[in-house]
Amino acid sequence: MTTYQDDIASIEALKQQYGSSWDAINPESVARMRAQNRFKTGLEIAQYTADIMRRDMAEYDADSSVYTQSLGVWHGFIGQQKLISIKKHLKSTNKRYLYLSGWMVAALRSEFGPLPDQSMHEKTAVPALIEELYTFLRQADARELDLLFTKLDAARSAGDETSVELIQSQIDNYETHVVPIIADIDAGFGNPEATYLLAKKMIEAGACAIQIENQVSDEKQCGHQDGKVTVPHEDFIAKINAVRYAFLELGIDNGVIVARTDSLGAGLTQKLAVTQTPGDLGDQYNSFLDVEEISESELGNGDVVMKRDGKLLRPKRLASNLYQFRQGTGEARCVLDCITSLQNGADLLWIETEKPHVGQIAGMVDEVRKVFPNAKLVYNNSPSFNWTLNFRQQAFDKMVEEGKDVSAYDRDKLMSVEYDETELATTADEMIRNFQKEGSAKAGIFHHLITLPTYHTAALSTDDLAKGYFADQGMLAYVKGVQRREIREGIATVKHQNMAGSDIGDNHKEYFAGDAALKAGGQNNTMNQF
Repeated sequence: MTTYQDDIASIEALKQQYGSSWDAINPESVARMRAQNRFKTGLEIAQYTADIMRRDMAEYDADSSVYTQSLGVWHGFIGQQKLISIKKHLKSTNKRYLYLSGWMVAALRSEFGPLPDQSMHEKTAVPALIEELYTFLRQADARELDLLFTKLDAARSAGDETSVELIQSQIDNYETHVVPIIADIDAGFGNPEATYLLAKKMIEAGACAIQIENQVSDEKQCGHQDGKVTVPHEDFIAKINAVRYAFLELGIDNGVIVARTDSLGAGLTQKLAVTQTPGDLGDQYNSFLDVEEISESELGNGDVVMKRDGKLLRPKRLASNLYQFRQGTGEARCVLDCITSLQNGADLLWIETEKPHVGQIAGMVDEVRKVFPNAKLVYNNSPSFNWTLNFRQQAFDKMVEEGKDVSAYDRDKLMSVEYDETELATTADEMIRNFQKEGSAKAGIFHHLITLPTYHTAALSTDDLAKGYFADQGMLAYVKGVQRREIREGIATVKHQNMAGSDIGDNHKEYFAGDAALKAGGQNNTMNQF
């Protein structure tokens, strides 16, 4: 028997137990409601999705062509529509996740209004968005199953046993919209205890994967802006441990930790690392500092000095009381960060880069894989990159290496529309199309995400509508640009009452009140026009 049939049988048995007082209860209606509410708690979701991620990670280790992807979302409805589209067009959510971006929480979900990505937003906004996303995904399940139940009833009424069997099979083998969320905890919002407390809230809301970065909490910056400040490895390890303890306390033993390094673009540290012996982890961190050798007589008031190999070294300290790393040490620091994180409980890595370049990423991952052969990345396919310009320049450089004539191109102006139909532009676009596949094959990228795509798509689609509606197009701008496309392309939101749960409510009214139910979806419902 299927779960659906088991539920019908169990409720039928309960009806017999409680007698005539339960006569109004329809066991199949209960089975339907249970199917529409598969996940009762966020922890159930966290465990279910953690199992999915662990399976996907193992499959990627065996075959790098089966990488995973996600798009960043900032509202439950946006995440819901993304998953509905995936199921509609691609028929399965397999290997497709959601990403929760701290940048978008700061920019769009703070009570302070739009904020920069500096961990100034309310930390509770992060678990609140996770809970909201899963509420909308669970509602997408309820809606889609409700449509199947309606079809099943219609097939039964028509006596179409073939359709009844097919639809019942679709119900029994239903694929949920609930998928893993990789959730951004920024730099942990404080000390390790604060990180642990927030991680618990995120996991309880359903997060199976938490991404944490090695910047200082009080000076945290967006990964693609200047002024980033990292912490010594021991500080970061404590926060990795805090997240792991949160997973273990809540029983999600296979929860996933994504350790992010911002060292490639971070030229500063807030404090020197503690070191006990030459070559230990603290000494390695300090070895990247920009220092000058001095004598004891050259010591100034309040100077901080280090002793290494019998020499007195004075780190360069800025007026902000931050210490400066040597230029050109970013990649080496990233490699050490990655190795250290994997040695101390991280499952996946994130290297924040300044450009999308497979060769650069692979160079660092290859070094990490000398120690951890199965090291895997989560990679930010960031909207902060000018993808068109970057890849046209890469295509230009490739043409130069191959001895091709590039006299028709100005490398610094390749973004220009005049190059759009050229061989170089076509080559660059193909490189962009294949970037994820190439990155996963050559640079160990298990998961590709775009952090802020729906921030940009919301702005772009709103601009498209506003420029016509408020000009001379009036309603035609909406009808032609939105509604007509929704109808012809089968976008679920064209029936917005159904999308918001009106039909589910009608069916519940019928369960509860029978023929006396006052239903919204009758003959005079204008949604019947679609």
